[in-house]
Amino acid sequence: MEFAKKEITLKNGKTAILRSPTPEDAEDFLAFFTQAAAETPFLLSSPEDPPLTVEAETQWIQGILQSEAQVAILCLVDGKIAGNCLISFSPKKKVRHRGRVAIALLREYWGNHIGSMLFEEMISIAKGWHLTQLELEFIEGNDRARGLYEKMGFRITGEIPNAIRLSDGTMLKEFQMVRAMGE
Repeated sequence: MEFAKKEITLKNGKTAILRSPTPEDAEDFLAFFTQAAAETPFLLSSPEDPPLTVEAETQWIQGILQSEAQVAILCLVDGKIAGNCLISFSPKKKVRHRGRVAIALLREYWGNHIGSMLFEEMISIAKGWHLTQLELEFIEGNDRARGLYEKMGFRITGEIPNAIRLSDGTMLKEFQMVRAMGE
């Protein structure tokens, strides 16, 4: 599903563009994810993972754009992908009320309220889909993300011990969070 393009003003005064990714963004999207994964251990992807191809990324973007159950949003600053988010739901009747969200930002853009603005867009989409709750996960130690998620109304509902193994062998918990849409 496509997201209607909009401009937002960041905390630093710069203008950012929020829009859906297009197949032409595939190469830049791959570069964004590669950089984001290298900057933090708190994404599920890591620099050691096998690289995706531009063709695979193009197909993924096309699938998102054609889906009625997913929306991806890019945040571009000065023409560069600064962040992205994804919201989706399952069409299965028993879980149709639940949405899943994910977000990633490059380190140089942290602290400019991009994360909050992307969450506001995802929450608006969720309301339009009549979802009753949003769900996400975060990795132990990612206090910055936890703070954002709690600010946006998410609460920890569970944890999985030893869910994440870092390249140095360190094992970390993964926390599940839920936001009731009535909040």
